Amino acid sequence: MENTVHMLDVGLKPDLGVDAVPYFRQAIEQLNAYDSPVTLSIAKGRYDFYPEHAAKVPYYITNTASESENPDVSKTIGLLLKGMKGITLDGNGSLFVFHGKMTPLVIDGCDNIQIRNLSIDFERATMSEMVVESVGCHHLDVRVKPDSWYELDQHGVLSWVGEGWRYQGGPAAQYDPANNTIRRIPQHPIMDAVKVEELEPKRLRLHYAEDMPDTKVGNVFQLRDGIRDQVGSFVVRSRNVTWSKVGIHYMHGLGIVCQFSENVAFDAMNMKPRPESGRTCAGFADLIHVSGCRGLIRVENSDFEGAHDDAINVHGTHLRIVDRPSRNQVVVRFMHEQTYGFEPFFTGDVVEFIRARTLIPYSCHTVEEVSRMDARDWQLTLDKQVPDSIEEHDVVENVTWTPQVSIDNNRFACIPTRGILVTTRRKVVIENNRFERTGMSAILIADDAESWFESGMVRDVTIRKNRFLACGNEDHPVILIAPENREGSAEQPVHQHVRIEDNRFEMIAGDILHAKSTSGLHVLNNELVVPASGKVLSQTEEAVRLQACSNVVFGGNGIQTD
Repeated sequence: MENTVHMLDVGLKPDLGVDAVPYFRQAIEQLNAYDSPVTLSIAKGRYDFYPEHAAKVPYYITNTASESENPDVSKTIGLLLKGMKGITLDGNGSLFVFHGKMTPLVIDGCDNIQIRNLSIDFERATMSEMVVESVGCHHLDVRVKPDSWYELDQHGVLSWVGEGWRYQGGPAAQYDPANNTIRRIPQHPIMDAVKVEELEPKRLRLHYAEDMPDTKVGNVFQLRDGIRDQVGSFVVRSRNVTWSKVGIHYMHGLGIVCQFSENVAFDAMNMKPRPESGRTCAGFADLIHVSGCRGLIRVENSDFEGAHDDAINVHGTHLRIVDRPSRNQVVVRFMHEQTYGFEPFFTGDVVEFIRARTLIPYSCHTVEEVSRMDARDWQLTLDKQVPDSIEEHDVVENVTWTPQVSIDNNRFACIPTRGILVTTRRKVVIENNRFERTGMSAILIADDAESWFESGMVRDVTIRKNRFLACGNEDHPVILIAPENREGSAEQPVHQHVRIEDNRFEMIAGDILHAKSTSGLHVLNNELVVPASGKVLSQTEEAVRLQACSNVVFGGNGIQTD
């Protein structure tokens, strides 16, 4: 029989505006007194979480910030579940509102956890927004959104301010409501202005000496600090974690990060701004980011809209071989500045040596011992002699921590980059999804050992029954298979067995597919809808570009003019 603890039992009623952090900590501690499964039932309403009494716990998290960008890796955590089993958090439709810079939820070392029926937002998002009201010859008039707070000093220097934070520059993007798109922009509308004039509260005139940002009336500038010092939530060293009917309406930093966890599911997620907030952005980086996981990663029936980076990214991490202390030992190093610190291997894991220039594996080993040398360097003791053929820049990949992936019946919109990135050697199925006007490729299969160091090869990918609506452009095909190998041949493919079938491509410009170093590529029974004013296609192959590919099969594809 399932036990239930009620938030009302610890004295917390909804809609009071008090700091909910101490009450939730007390309730979570009470859960330990019950045999699992146990549910924490939360009376429907609004709950506010403040950083003053929140847990401050150091966590190294992939793809976040370098040592120089953010020396203190501590996260300010609203809700911390650590070492727990059989726990359900049921919000019953509640809204959790966070203040300041916080990581709303951390699930650390847990098993059988469910998060359901709640929404997460911030009182003051760390994304500031302003709407273009008029465009002059050398100035823009903009209306600052009500919850984008700022200060303008006597010298005309504007600072965006929040609850315990402030910033000036940083990355900028622009939302176009006419076609519901976000695009990154090279010019910063505030920092590139020679003068900022306040015409009235929340109404600014931005003066420019020469070039102005390319914009139009009604567009929204989205401005943020670029430091990823918190994350949307964090699932680490946990298994069997399910998120269902959860709204994530804003995230500071990288999104929900799953790291070295097993079997994580997302169902009926609403990862987009709340309409009543008036905001146009739900997160300033990826929305769901999966690194070094295993088991099944499942994302279904969800809505992704309004981010500054990819909606879903699933990958491992290549670590560079930098030393060989003995015949069966290597020292490996985290190379990308934003990824380091966490333990990348465990005793019993299987690792492969990967040639950096080709991305082809050439030796397989089992880890017998892992020793941390520092936050970036790790010594591995292996079950057999390390090969003598190691070359400079070669890497290792943890084969054990690679997941199956199922992404089904989701919507991706208002994304400036890609809808889905996926690089895992286990089975991947991407089906029944709708991709709308992604700024780059809707789907990217990469693998690299010299830039982001995001591994690895794919061996079984099916992309079927999806609808791609005006995705990509002349520089970015709708689907991109692009391992970053410097040397490649059709005889030594990086990726294998990719099926693209029964999809509908509604084109604007560019191609449906570019593929490199891929064997066993099948493009079957797809429908291409091309604009009447666009490039005339007589066969699907004319919208496909291949490099060093083999065993490619086309068949049953149709082309029609819109």
